Amino acid sequence: MLPQEMVKRKRLIKSKSLTISKFGTVPAERSLEDLFESGVVILDKPSGPTSHQVTAWVRDILGVKKAGHGGTLDPRVTGVLPITLGSASNALRTLLVGGKEYVGVIQFHSEISKKKINEIFNEFTGRIYQLPPVRSAVKRELRIREIYYLEPLEIEKRLVLFKVGCEAGTYIRTLCHDMGDALGIGAHMVELRRTKTGGFTEDEAVTLHDLKDAYEYWKEDVEEEHIRKIVHPSERLLDHIPKIVIKDSAVDAICHGANLALPGVMQLDDDIKKGDMVALISNKNEGIAIGKALLSSKDIFEKDEGLAVNTERVLMPTGTYPKLWKGS
Repeated sequence: MLPQEMVKRKRLIKSKSLTISKFGTVPAERSLEDLFESGVVILDKPSGPTSHQVTAWVRDILGVKKAGHGGTLDPRVTGVLPITLGSASNALRTLLVGGKEYVGVIQFHSEISKKKINEIFNEFTGRIYQLPPVRSAVKRELRIREIYYLEPLEIEKRLVLFKVGCEAGTYIRTLCHDMGDALGIGAHMVELRRTKTGGFTEDEAVTLHDLKDAYEYWKEDVEEEHIRKIVHPSERLLDHIPKIVIKDSAVDAICHGANLALPGVMQLDDDIKKGDMVALISNKNEGIAIGKALLSSKDIFEKDEGLAVNTERVLMPTGTYPKLWKGS
């Protein structure tokens, strides 16, 4: 399992406060127009086009001004590619702290026994060193990445179907090459498909054709249900990270970039560690901001003064909730 799948969070109640019903909206109750302004589509990327190209196609199909993608896939790689619409791109950084899963095929360049295959897969499980490929978007320097699991699924002569769960930023093509080098026989990646990223899985991914059909049905007033199952609220990008529920009176201050003070905390997940990325959400489960925890869950729950979170990226527009804070 990926790290985010092993977490069993509990919500701690620090204080209680009524929400202002006429402000904000429960994510599931937003209009489709609002979802197009801040939503996410879990696309099943086909082999051939670049991630940038399929993102542009999604943008054009839905007629939105802005779209982005989370976690670039090479042209020949298929699978789960989250596409953000409008302002939802502000939450893409959450995918950097979630593990990813792939299913792929590696070809060794010489005959190899099943015993050797199992040994090399075990050897490359855990913390490994990787040098990004020459054609990559990051600085080419040696770095450490975590391989959570690496399992051979089927073996046919020199071809091995495998499953790997890894830290974001792991290059699977490089992993295959390095395993071949370690064996002294060489190897390369033949095929690859991403099956999980963050809180998304391939079971909920849709094709471009699915998206186009659902959109056209909606535009022709045939049905709205199908497109609603495809375009999700942007809060889905927060599924896998710990959350803090804040009081309505603190929301607009956070939207203006203020850090979260302890008196504004209502509820929080019990697994927050100092330095963790956390999501600040409203009493209606709306995403407000992403920030870095300045205290652990225990300290946030027990203390009443000081700062709890350093706000790093605001997700909610200012004015969504009334200004109930005093300016300096």
